[in-house]
Amino acid sequence: MTRPPLVEIAPAKINLALHVRGRRPDGRHELETVFAFCTDGDKLTALPADGLSLTITGPFAAMLDDGPANLVHRAATALAAEARVGKGVQLTLDKQLPVASGIGGGSADAAAALRLLTRLWGADPAHAAKIAPELGSDVPACLLSMTARGTGAGDALELVDAGVAGTPVLLVNPLLPLGTGAVFGRWDGVDRGPLGDWRQGRNDLEAPARSLVPAIGDVLDWLGKQEGVELARMSGSGATCFALFASEEARDAAAAACPDRWWHLASFLR
Repeated sequence: MTRPPLVEIAPAKINLALHVRGRRPDGRHELETVFAFCTDGDKLTALPADGLSLTITGPFAAMLDDGPANLVHRAATALAAEARVGKGVQLTLDKQLPVASGIGGGSADAAAALRLLTRLWGADPAHAAKIAPELGSDVPACLLSMTARGTGAGDALELVDAGVAGTPVLLVNPLLPLGTGAVFGRWDGVDRGPLGDWRQGRNDLEAPARSLVPAIGDVLDWLGKQEGVELARMSGSGATCFALFASEEARDAAAAACPDRWWHLASFLR
């Protein structure tokens, strides 16, 4: 009997709020943020194999390299080395989320690989937790995929109850990739204050992101006009924006009305 593949979802990440407080000595930025995660995202499957291979499918597959530089590939290689696993794996990534879009992307996929391979190889979860920060600042949060407050470079985490579990959410992206480095490069360096209640917060990267991709403003304006919207903001460094809705019906109506030129995902927060 053929063994069925193990499956792991890489949930889309959103930043309910994101305050940039300054630049750290290591060149990264001091952040205060609240991470939340959708019930939907990319999908990673794994089968035992002699070597390590990665195949990418889905609507955004063509935008990714499936070689050793891919974060999923890197996560698998690092975990095998850290856990001293002499086993291979055949990985398939179904890429449903836009690339370079501020909703986790490669970080979520890498974290999913760490969770999936920890199960497949019977590794100690501590190995995945050790590797995660080395793969990227958002990978520790994506490894948890639970609502958390992030400080430091975003990788010092504290689980919180933000009161958003089960909230209908609509993600919208103008299909214009936006690199995180470019957005941080446009940040004006002004500390606009700490993050308290995320509902009263902001995304300090919105202004620099909009200067690079003005269509972000169009998306936010459109989301803000939809019936039943309780909050609309940009996530991470963009260009994906999100709206929280009062009801599933209101979210679905907005999803149906979303312009065809934009990507969208109707989901719930975990």
